[in-house]
Amino acid sequence: MLGLMINEKEVKEMQYLIKREMDEILFDLNDNRIDHIVKRAMEERYKILFSLFKRVASSSECLRYTRSSNQSKVKKG
Repeated sequence: MLGLMINEKEVKEMQYLIKREMDEILFDLNDNRIDHIVKRAMEERYKILFSLFKRVASSSECLRYTRSSNQSKVKKG
């Protein structure tokens, strides 16, 4: 386990960067042109980013990015 001490400005920057990346992934997951295998990898990346986001964001912010199990199903084809 690693520890990290960051100030409030750095927390805001981390939140911004993670939210931006998660928004981009969510947008791309709705693109039907992207292969389901690629979308599965994107889902995994989203889960990792969300777990990082939970460490620096408020619960209300986290609720905005929580995906239901229905949303996280990658459709084939």
